[in-house]
Amino acid sequence: MHVRFVALVVAGLGAAAAPAAHHSFSGEFDVNKPIKLEGTVTKVEWINPHAWIHIDVKRPDGTVESWAIEGGTPNTLMRRGFTKDSLKTGTEIMVDGYLARDGSRKANGRDVTFTDGRKLFMGSPPGQGGPPQ
Repeated sequence: MHVRFVALVVAGLGAAAAPAAHHSFSGEFDVNKPIKLEGTVTKVEWINPHAWIHIDVKRPDGTVESWAIEGGTPNTLMRRGFTKDSLKTGTEIMVDGYLARDGSRKANGRDVTFTDGRKLFMGSPPGQGGPPQ
């Protein structure tokens, strides 16, 4: 009996420490608040359930803001030709996306445009959590 109780407690603690569950687009981001960000890639996280691109955005007053841009799942991005090697630290990009509802420097990315004009779609399509097109 004691071993079963300990196993249940450990399992419960593991569940409590697990990352947050997958969320809906509309629960976290606002389709009515599109944003365009130009910045330098500082980090790319190729993790489930969403890939993340971190960029530094230089504002007109010279200050730098760090932004986190959420993308689709790594598997979905790979099927679109977006790989771990598509973005390197230091790459200048423009991101079209949607602001987070909580006012943080976080956005859901729709498109990434490189300085040479290449474009990658990084968002979730409608019906899979993405905004309507």
